[in-house]
Amino acid sequence: MGLKLSILDQSVATAGRGHDAVIRQTLALAQQAEAWGYHRFWVSEHHSHPSIVGTAPEVLMAAIAARTQRIRIGSAGVMLPHYAPFKVAEQFRVLDALAPGRIDLGVGRAPGSDGRTAQVLNPDRYASERFPQQVMELHAWVHGRDLPAGHPGHGIHAYPAAETAPTVWMLGSSDYGAQLAAHLGLPYAFAWFITDGQGADQALAIYRETFKPNAQLNRPQATVCVWALAADTDEEAWRLFESRARWRMDRNLGRLGPLLPPGQASRDYSTAEQLALERLRASAIVGSASTVGGRLRQLARQLQVEELVIITWTHEPHAQQRSYELLAREFSLAAQGQAA
Repeated sequence: MGLKLSILDQSVATAGRGHDAVIRQTLALAQQAEAWGYHRFWVSEHHSHPSIVGTAPEVLMAAIAARTQRIRIGSAGVMLPHYAPFKVAEQFRVLDALAPGRIDLGVGRAPGSDGRTAQVLNPDRYASERFPQQVMELHAWVHGRDLPAGHPGHGIHAYPAAETAPTVWMLGSSDYGAQLAAHLGLPYAFAWFITDGQGADQALAIYRETFKPNAQLNRPQATVCVWALAADTDEEAWRLFESRARWRMDRNLGRLGPLLPPGQASRDYSTAEQLALERLRASAIVGSASTVGGRLRQLARQLQVEELVIITWTHEPHAQQRSYELLAREFSLAAQGQAA
């Protein structure tokens, strides 16, 4: 089998387009992703974020489940410290009833928001300190196991019950998530796109070396979430990349907003920003399908992973779809799906 590709779509706001249209575009992309042969389609959770308007992955996942038949559907992820693990388990058990055996429950510790918004979601400032306990409770409820005697949740069950169950994934961008995933025997997704690859080799090594098998997973299973953009030519891909580049430079100054069209994305950059742009372009996986495909294969070999999750931001929906379509052809994803 060749390298598996999956998608993480963050429902990115774009100038001139309503947020409702952005959410509907995520649904349309999920349907296309299944047709092209992608393995998974994940959606993210952010709050009070002017650039990323996907706030409720469990709701989006239900809509995607109703529109697809094969592709795995997941959260990348549910920011667990905001919520009661029991309620999350119930939500994802319902999702599994809608799409049996296709649900990934990715969880993270980060707030997915600023500090004030996180406090509105959960006034307990120390909630994240209980994250390992929350994950263990969630895992037990998702898989229909009872919690130990003496635990407040003993004898309480998350319904609906079924023969299948969501797969709990640990998401992370540091050693912390890798260590916890290994200790609990969970699959692990490293957020390369957040760290620009910093710490990936070490986190994956820790995960593999300390992994503890369990009834659900008998060996380490890791993937990496990476930003990439393909177009029909290298020149067109770099033109489209200007929207992302401008957003990154503005974010570094604390300015968050919708993605601008490439033609409106240029502005006068300071000397420091010019250097930052050069570093961004040097590390970006951008170009024709063959160019991007070569970079992705190299990265997969380097990290020893069998699957990559691709994130692509463009101002125009058709450019984003074209990027994923080109990569599906480059990696013969439809043929892989037929072989499986």
